Amino acid sequence: MDINSASSVVLQALTQATSQDTAVLKPAEEQLKQWETQPGFYSVLLNIFNNHMLDVNVRWLAVLYFKNGIDRYWRRVAPHALSEEEKMSLRAGLITNFNEPVNQIATQIAVLIAKVARLDCPRQWPELIPILLESVKVQDGLQQHRALLTFYHVTKTLASKRLAADRKLFQDLAAGIYSFACSLWNHHTDTFLQQVCAGDEAAAINSLERTLLSLKVLRKLTVHGFNEPHENMEVMVSEDQPRENRAANQCRQVGSQNPCREKLEKTIILYTKVLLDFLEYHPYPFIPLIRCSLEFAVSYVFTEVGEGVVFERFIVQCMNLVKMIVKNDAYKPAKNIEDSKPEILEAHRIKTEFFTHPTLTEIGRRLVSHYFLLTEEELAMWEEDPESFAVEETGGDSWKYSLRPCTEVLFLDIFHNYSQTLTPVLLDMVQNLPCVSSLIPVYNAVGLAAYELFDNVDFDSWFKNQLLAELQVSHHSYKLIRRRVIWLIGQWISVKFKSDLRPLLYENNLPSSTNVLLAFTITCLNMSLPVDDFEFRTEQFLPYLESIFSLLFQLLQQVTECDTKMQVLHVISCVIERVNIQIRPYVGCLVQYLPLLWKQSEEHNMLRCAILTTLVHLVQGLGAESKNLYPFLLPVIQLSTDVSQPPHVYLLEDGLELWLVTLENCPSITPELLRVFQNMSALLELSSENLRTCFQIINGYTYLSATEFLQNYAEGLCRSFCELLKDITNEGQVQVLKVVEIAIKVSPLLGAHMFQPLLPNVFRGIIDGERYPVVMSTYLGVIGRVLLQNSSFFSSLLTQMAGEFNQEMDQLLGSLIEMWVERMDNITQPERRKLSALALLSLLPSDNSVIQDKFCGIINICVEALHDVMTEDPETGTFKDCMLMTHFEEPKLTDDEEPPTEQDKRKKLVSKIFMDTLPVSVFN
Repeated sequence: MDINSASSVVLQALTQATSQDTAVLKPAEEQLKQWETQPGFYSVLLNIFNNHMLDVNVRWLAVLYFKNGIDRYWRRVAPHALSEEEKMSLRAGLITNFNEPVNQIATQIAVLIAKVARLDCPRQWPELIPILLESVKVQDGLQQHRALLTFYHVTKTLASKRLAADRKLFQDLAAGIYSFACSLWNHHTDTFLQQVCAGDEAAAINSLERTLLSLKVLRKLTVHGFNEPHENMEVMVSEDQPRENRAANQCRQVGSQNPCREKLEKTIILYTKVLLDFLEYHPYPFIPLIRCSLEFAVSYVFTEVGEGVVFERFIVQCMNLVKMIVKNDAYKPAKNIEDSKPEILEAHRIKTEFFTHPTLTEIGRRLVSHYFLLTEEELAMWEEDPESFAVEETGGDSWKYSLRPCTEVLFLDIFHNYSQTLTPVLLDMVQNLPCVSSLIPVYNAVGLAAYELFDNVDFDSWFKNQLLAELQVSHHSYKLIRRRVIWLIGQWISVKFKSDLRPLLYENNLPSSTNVLLAFTITCLNMSLPVDDFEFRTEQFLPYLESIFSLLFQLLQQVTECDTKMQVLHVISCVIERVNIQIRPYVGCLVQYLPLLWKQSEEHNMLRCAILTTLVHLVQGLGAESKNLYPFLLPVIQLSTDVSQPPHVYLLEDGLELWLVTLENCPSITPELLRVFQNMSALLELSSENLRTCFQIINGYTYLSATEFLQNYAEGLCRSFCELLKDITNEGQVQVLKVVEIAIKVSPLLGAHMFQPLLPNVFRGIIDGERYPVVMSTYLGVIGRVLLQNSSFFSSLLTQMAGEFNQEMDQLLGSLIEMWVERMDNITQPERRKLSALALLSLLPSDNSVIQDKFCGIINICVEALHDVMTEDPETGTFKDCMLMTHFEEPKLTDDEEPPTEQDKRKKLVSKIFMDTLPVSVFN
């Protein structure tokens, strides 16, 4: 592409590509796409975006095309790669000037230069860094800023490379320019502070922008540029805090409306990021900085020094700094002090000297009394939008970035490490509350520290003598305290709370009307139902089940936030799981509402996952009655497990679980349920971690309706299994063959016939002496089923394999029996050992001389199997087969056991039929 002749054509295409008219835009984009691989195209783009006279949108688009081309065509091995000559010309053109007037375009140019630097610097582009260093020294403000912006992006990109050779190159670079970067940062910081004092706001903003960029460069060099940063005195000096203090002090002089304020806060946050990164990547070199870092953070956050200076993000960063020092494993001595490294002991000594009793007391009190208090904004949100308030408080941002969770995490870490000092402080705050408004933060602290306070708080007495009374206060102004009390009980209920007190708790947590504040109800129901602990007693909860479930359903209808609906559904699921079949009288309204909620949540896959989980527990609770849900349930399963539908990425795991429990609780097969199995073929092709559940689903269909299922799907399943067995682990192979074994067990004639293509491989595995015991055990189980339940098919299989092995049938049968007897010890499950013994015993009536020759071996393994399954009856003193079920045997369930599912009944029936069809055996 000739640059001079092509410039106008490319410019026209770029201009058309910025059009809002798709009839003009689409052809232009197609044309530009064709030019991407043409030599000279990127040189034309460079000329266009460097021409400040052209339209900004056209230049912006030229930069983007150039930047995308670097990713696709800059590497030498890329298809249609740029020539070395053109790349050399482009590199020279990119750094000829740093005077781009448009900030957004300047940033994009800096990014694309960094992309080229990642691939070419320093080997193919050694002049880049020297030119940048010279350019940041010029007096022209615009050129200086653009060069510094590019310097930052180049440094950031080079620092991100992780190969050993690349890291060595960056460390060499850092060693050469670190001194200059420090001086640059010092210069711009001093200039900014002077201009602030002089009241020159416009100049101060420009200087502060350069301070920010130079500090970003210094951050990357400091953190990633040195293997042993403590050996470089300049690095350690730059990590001290005097400039942070000076910058923070300027916040007192710079009002909140001052144009410098926002950028100054960003700069201060960046100072703290440098410290946090240095601590994370270089904990041992950070040890000399522990004391001054703690003094800096604690003074601003936990004393009057910070008044008028601190802002939320700065407080969060300081708290994170303290937390990382307190919790850092690199600073914890070994149990045996003599085994600890000297630097670890030094860090521990510094921390111990700093965290004195007065310091810890002040930190603990201020965390609770100041930072745990609800702000005016939070109180206003509680009044105006309680649902959003509840979501914000329980969810929120990561603890690293949001003040409240950050405060709570720091409190927990401080309390855990210094509990002996802080426990009396917190207990004193509980006993000497200055006012009612102090209840909320103190209760919050006691709830968070529940495990630490286990031996120091008699929570049962506290609940009966104080907390219970506070739950009963119905005044509007007391709602926040009631909510916090319920949360506090929820924290302690799995730590230290007598089971006998729970009915009292349930009764006092039931709102007097359904028109209750949403956030209060969420917390009340979520935290007061101890569904996840071992002390829960269903009989204690049942008297309140109807009321609570009704409120939960009303709440589910009222709330609008997806997160809130998911919380409520989680509680509903837990309730159903705990009470099981006793939920049946109360779920009618929920069953009617869930289809509507599913439809409304079409764009919210995580909410749909919560609905699926609720349906799983609902089906388990309804048992055979869940068949009434099929008009809604089966389409949900169909969608969730259809890998051709995009939502399956989110819904598949829960959808498979729902499919499985639906089969387990299905009283009889329906055409619609049978049709859903069409999804299975694609699921087996995925070979994902859900394969085990898929096999369980296949078994569920087999037990439910073997004849219809196998006639419709066994042929396709057999093909899928053959493909799976080519590339599957031993465990996976066992799972596949268990499916075949169950099919033969449930339907001996049809099962063996349908899965016949798999059986020769099983037979060969036995004859060849499969070396993996679990696989061999499964092989013997499959062949044992065929031999015992379909002897004619076994004979035809033996005939087929004799031809394959080129042996006489009797000779092959002898080899099979011999290997079976020899590898009997591979079978560890008593039921499978009994099956093998019965299968071999079934051969003994034959007058075949080969079988008669193996008589002793067969009898020997039968005797061993007898020892495995015979137990003494304590009533009669006689021995009986512990695995033999009588026709009159009824299941006896304890209070903790769940009733049998429909599939459990089907399995038992299959076992009875199997025993009825056997001849009288030596086991009886």
